[in-house]
Amino acid sequence: MGGLRTEIISDTSAFEDLEPHWWQLWRQSISATPFQSPAWLIPWWQTFAPGDLVAIAVWSADALVGLAPLYVERHDHGRRLLPIGISLSDYLDILCAPELEAKVGAAIADAVLSLRWSQWILPDLAPDALAMSLDLPNVEKHRAMAHVACPVLPLDCDRTLADSVPARRRRQLRRAERAARRRGAVIVNRSESDLQRFLDRLIRLHGARWAGHGGGVLSDMAVEFHRRALPRLADSGMARCLTIQIGDAVVGAYYGFHHRDRAYAYLGGFDPAYADESPGAILIGHAIAGAVSEGAREFDFLRGRESYKYGWGAKDRWTAQKVWMRSAPP
Repeated sequence: MGGLRTEIISDTSAFEDLEPHWWQLWRQSISATPFQSPAWLIPWWQTFAPGDLVAIAVWSADALVGLAPLYVERHDHGRRLLPIGISLSDYLDILCAPELEAKVGAAIADAVLSLRWSQWILPDLAPDALAMSLDLPNVEKHRAMAHVACPVLPLDCDRTLADSVPARRRRQLRRAERAARRRGAVIVNRSESDLQRFLDRLIRLHGARWAGHGGGVLSDMAVEFHRRALPRLADSGMARCLTIQIGDAVVGAYYGFHHRDRAYAYLGGFDPAYADESPGAILIGHAIAGAVSEGAREFDFLRGRESYKYGWGAKDRWTAQKVWMRSAPP
């Protein structure tokens, strides 16, 4: 492979030891999101580890130039090859050094073919994901399909919130802010300086938001994961944690990310007793305004077609899922 060396990592300690090299590679990739960073995926593996680790690292001398963080899940119908980060990550992908994408992709494909699996599933691939161009020669079946919609709001970082959000939503936001002020002083704070306290509030408010309705995503293991991941994300400058206080009560929390020219709204919660004051909407308005001021070109609401996202003017961007199947794995 023209001086490239491929390594299949099956030991968790060796996987964690990749971190400094991984950060360098991640920063080179123009398509990488926070969900491909070691701040996200190392804690995911430490928390869940649901199968056999088979991360594929591609090296050029001492430089990491490619990474496919994968694991094998065994089940009754065979062995499935899956990406680390599945389920909690809105975007998944491989990483490649920009100048070596074709060679690194071929090296990763060769390594994948050397593993024992009957099905390789890559969900949540953005339109510009590097894995979209991966090819596995001589594999019996392959299919790609639209997977999940991620509504995205375009932003103009040279202008203001008013230039990015529909007038109707801005009017609703002003009414919500007036209603909130009638109940007391309204304070929106950044909370990256006290992350565990922020997570405690987010867990409480997310649970309150979904109590009796289903749909909450903070299981005990997910909470454990976020307690590991959020400090790493904050240290890297990606975390955006907001709370809203009305009077003496913290009634809403927003958990998002910012990387390069894109902001991501990952998770939120609010106290249903304050539903008429729309604390969640107030927080999203602050998050969008903050993203504009930081130079973001997009505000990504991530997976799901909840109606409120379209009220902000977001439009669907669809991810893809690729699946390879073979009937007789080696």
